[in-house]
Amino acid sequence: MSASSGFGPETSVFSSDTTSAGIDELQFDLGEGPRWTALQTRQPVLLPDVKLEAPVSWPVFSKAVSEFEVAAIFVFPLRVGAVDVGLIEMYSSTPGSLESADYSLAIQLCEAASWHLLRYILSLGPAEGTQSMEHSESTERVSRRAIHQATGMVLVQTGLSATNALLLLRAHAFSHDQTVHEVSRDVVSKRLDFTQQG
Repeated sequence: MSASSGFGPETSVFSSDTTSAGIDELQFDLGEGPRWTALQTRQPVLLPDVKLEAPVSWPVFSKAVSEFEVAAIFVFPLRVGAVDVGLIEMYSSTPGSLESADYSLAIQLCEAASWHLLRYILSLGPAEGTQSMEHSESTERVSRRAIHQATGMVLVQTGLSATNALLLLRAHAFSHDQTVHEVSRDVVSKRLDFTQQG
Protein backbone atom coordinates (compact mmCIF):
# COMPACT_ATOMS: atom_id res chain seq x y z
CA MET A 1 0.00 0.00 0.00
CA SER A 2 1.19 3.54 -0.70
CA ALA A 3 -0.28 6.96 -0.03
CA SER A 4 0.38 10.15 -1.96
CA SER A 5 -0.46 13.74 -1.21
CA GLY A 6 -2.49 15.72 -3.71
CA PHE A 7 -1.19 19.01 -2.32
CA GLY A 8 1.46 20.94 -4.20
CA PRO A 9 4.02 18.96 -6.18
CA GLU A 10 3.31 15.25 -6.46
CA THR A 11 4.76 13.63 -3.34
CA SER A 12 4.64 10.09 -2.00
CA VAL A 13 3.88 10.11 1.73
CA PHE A 14 4.07 6.42 2.66
CA SER A 15 4.84 3.01 1.16
CA SER A 16 4.38 -0.24 3.04
CA ASP A 17 7.03 -2.12 1.07
CA THR A 18 9.37 -1.93 -1.92
CA THR A 19 6.72 -3.25 -4.31
CA SER A 20 4.21 -0.53 -3.47
CA ALA A 21 6.98 2.10 -3.69
CA GLY A 22 8.04 0.67 -7.05
CA ILE A 23 4.49 0.75 -8.46
CA ASP A 24 4.10 4.34 -7.30
CA GLU A 25 7.43 5.41 -8.79
CA LEU A 26 6.72 3.56 -12.03
CA GLN A 27 3.46 5.44 -12.56
CA PHE A 28 5.11 8.76 -11.71
CA ASP A 29 7.94 8.08 -14.17
CA LEU A 30 5.58 7.05 -16.98
CA GLY A 31 2.86 9.61 -16.33
CA GLU A 32 0.33 6.85 -16.90
CA GLY A 33 -1.45 4.22 -14.83
CA PRO A 34 -4.48 3.78 -12.57
CA ARG A 35 -3.30 6.42 -10.05
CA TRP A 36 -3.59 9.17 -12.67
CA THR A 37 -7.07 8.02 -13.68
CA ALA A 38 -8.17 8.01 -10.02
CA LEU A 39 -6.83 11.55 -9.57
CA GLN A 40 -8.52 12.81 -12.74
CA THR A 41 -11.90 11.13 -12.23
CA ARG A 42 -11.92 11.37 -8.40
CA GLN A 43 -13.29 7.81 -8.43
CA PRO A 44 -11.77 4.49 -7.29
CA VAL A 45 -9.96 2.51 -9.98
CA LEU A 46 -10.22 -1.23 -9.41
CA LEU A 47 -8.12 -3.69 -11.41
CA PRO A 48 -8.86 -7.20 -10.13
CA ASP A 49 -6.64 -8.63 -12.88
CA VAL A 50 -3.88 -6.28 -14.04
CA LYS A 51 -2.84 -8.52 -16.94
CA LEU A 52 -6.33 -8.41 -18.47
CA GLU A 53 -7.36 -4.84 -17.76
CA ALA A 54 -4.26 -2.62 -17.70
CA PRO A 55 -3.16 -3.11 -21.35
CA VAL A 56 -6.28 -1.38 -22.70
CA SER A 57 -5.98 1.88 -20.77
CA TRP A 58 -2.25 2.05 -19.97
CA PRO A 59 -0.21 0.01 -22.48
CA VAL A 60 3.24 1.20 -21.34
CA PHE A 61 2.41 0.84 -17.64
CA SER A 62 0.92 -2.59 -18.33
CA LYS A 63 4.17 -3.85 -19.82
CA ALA A 64 6.37 -2.28 -17.13
CA VAL A 65 4.28 -3.45 -14.15
CA SER A 66 4.70 -7.06 -15.28
CA GLU A 67 8.19 -6.91 -13.71
CA PHE A 68 6.54 -6.71 -10.27
CA GLU A 69 4.71 -9.52 -8.50
CA VAL A 70 1.42 -7.66 -8.82
CA ALA A 71 -1.81 -9.26 -10.01
CA ALA A 72 -4.42 -6.73 -8.80
CA ILE A 73 -4.35 -2.99 -8.07
CA PHE A 74 -6.94 -0.90 -6.25
CA VAL A 75 -6.60 2.89 -6.14
CA PHE A 76 -8.79 5.10 -3.97
CA PRO A 77 -8.77 8.91 -4.14
CA LEU A 78 -8.65 10.70 -0.81
CA ARG A 79 -10.99 13.69 -0.46
CA VAL A 80 -12.26 15.94 2.27
CA GLY A 81 -15.38 17.57 0.86
CA ALA A 82 -14.38 19.19 -2.42
CA VAL A 83 -10.66 19.09 -1.55
CA ASP A 84 -8.49 16.43 -3.19
CA VAL A 85 -6.06 15.32 -0.48
CA GLY A 86 -4.30 12.51 -2.34
CA LEU A 87 -4.79 8.82 -2.97
CA ILE A 88 -4.10 5.36 -1.63
CA GLU A 89 -2.87 2.54 -3.85
CA MET A 90 -3.17 -1.09 -2.80
CA TYR A 91 -1.99 -4.18 -4.61
CA SER A 92 -2.40 -7.94 -4.35
CA SER A 93 -0.06 -10.63 -5.61
CA THR A 94 -3.07 -12.74 -6.60
CA PRO A 95 -5.87 -11.67 -8.95
CA GLY A 96 -9.36 -11.15 -7.62
CA SER A 97 -12.01 -8.53 -6.94
CA LEU A 98 -12.63 -6.89 -3.60
CA GLU A 99 -15.60 -8.43 -1.82
CA SER A 100 -18.36 -5.93 -1.13
CA ALA A 101 -17.54 -5.90 2.60
CA ASP A 102 -13.86 -5.27 1.82
CA TYR A 103 -14.77 -2.47 -0.58
CA SER A 104 -16.99 -0.81 2.04
CA LEU A 105 -14.23 -1.12 4.62
CA ALA A 106 -11.71 0.38 2.18
CA ILE A 107 -14.00 3.39 1.60
CA GLN A 108 -14.39 3.92 5.37
CA LEU A 109 -10.64 3.66 5.93
CA CYS A 110 -9.97 6.10 3.07
CA GLU A 111 -12.35 8.62 4.61
CA ALA A 112 -10.46 8.40 7.91
CA ALA A 113 -7.10 8.51 6.13
CA SER A 114 -8.17 11.63 4.21
CA TRP A 115 -8.66 13.56 7.44
CA HIS A 116 -5.42 12.27 8.97
CA LEU A 117 -3.44 13.12 5.83
CA LEU A 118 -4.99 16.58 5.62
CA ARG A 119 -4.15 17.28 9.29
CA TYR A 120 -0.60 16.00 8.74
CA ILE A 121 -0.07 18.21 5.68
CA LEU A 122 -1.50 21.28 7.40
CA SER A 123 0.65 20.69 10.50
CA LEU A 124 3.91 20.75 8.55
CA GLY A 125 5.72 24.04 8.49
CA PRO A 126 7.81 24.95 5.43
CA ALA A 127 11.05 24.18 7.25
CA GLU A 128 9.91 20.75 8.43
CA GLY A 129 9.29 19.51 4.92
CA THR A 130 12.79 20.43 3.76
CA GLN A 131 14.98 19.62 6.77
CA SER A 132 13.93 15.99 6.83
CA MET A 133 14.98 15.57 3.20
CA GLU A 134 18.59 16.64 3.49
CA HIS A 135 20.60 13.44 3.80
CA SER A 136 18.47 10.40 3.13
CA GLU A 137 18.17 8.98 -0.39
CA SER A 138 15.08 6.99 0.62
CA THR A 139 13.49 10.20 1.93
CA GLU A 140 14.49 11.97 -1.28
CA ARG A 141 12.66 9.32 -3.30
CA VAL A 142 9.54 9.82 -1.23
CA SER A 143 9.70 13.61 -1.43
CA ARG A 144 10.61 13.84 -5.11
CA ARG A 145 12.45 17.03 -4.23
CA ALA A 146 15.26 16.37 -6.74
CA ILE A 147 12.69 15.85 -9.52
CA HIS A 148 11.09 19.22 -8.87
CA GLN A 149 14.50 20.90 -8.72
CA ALA A 150 15.63 19.20 -11.93
CA THR A 151 12.38 20.19 -13.67
CA GLY A 152 13.15 23.82 -12.86
CA MET A 153 16.71 23.48 -14.15
CA VAL A 154 15.54 21.87 -17.41
CA LEU A 155 12.94 24.63 -17.76
CA VAL A 156 15.76 27.22 -17.63
CA GLN A 157 18.07 25.19 -19.90
CA THR A 158 15.48 24.62 -22.64
CA GLY A 159 12.90 27.38 -22.28
CA LEU A 160 10.14 24.76 -22.05
CA SER A 161 7.14 25.00 -19.72
CA ALA A 162 7.34 23.14 -16.40
CA THR A 163 4.99 20.46 -17.76
CA ASN A 164 7.12 19.89 -20.86
CA ALA A 165 10.36 19.99 -18.86
CA LEU A 166 9.04 17.13 -16.70
CA LEU A 167 7.97 15.28 -19.88
CA LEU A 168 11.51 15.67 -21.20
CA LEU A 169 12.91 14.19 -17.99
CA ARG A 170 10.47 11.29 -18.26
CA ALA A 171 11.30 10.70 -21.94
CA HIS A 172 15.05 10.74 -21.23
CA ALA A 173 14.59 8.32 -18.32
CA PHE A 174 12.44 5.97 -20.40
CA SER A 175 14.82 5.97 -23.40
CA HIS A 176 17.86 5.32 -21.19
CA ASP A 177 16.21 2.68 -18.97
CA GLN A 178 16.54 4.88 -15.88
CA THR A 179 14.12 6.23 -13.33
CA VAL A 180 13.17 9.90 -13.30
CA HIS A 181 14.95 10.10 -9.91
CA GLU A 182 18.21 8.93 -11.45
CA VAL A 183 17.98 11.39 -14.34
CA SER A 184 17.02 14.20 -11.96
CA ARG A 185 20.04 13.55 -9.76
CA ASP A 186 22.24 13.78 -12.87
CA VAL A 187 20.64 17.10 -13.81
CA VAL A 188 20.91 18.57 -10.31
CA SER A 189 24.57 17.48 -10.02
CA LYS A 190 25.19 18.98 -13.51
CA ARG A 191 26.28 15.66 -15.03
CA LEU A 192 23.40 16.04 -17.50
CA ASP A 193 22.54 19.29 -19.28
CA PHE A 194 19.67 19.54 -21.76
CA THR A 195 20.85 22.85 -23.22
CA GLN A 196 23.05 21.07 -25.75
CA GLN A 197 20.33 18.63 -26.75
CA GLY A 198 18.49 21.21 -28.71
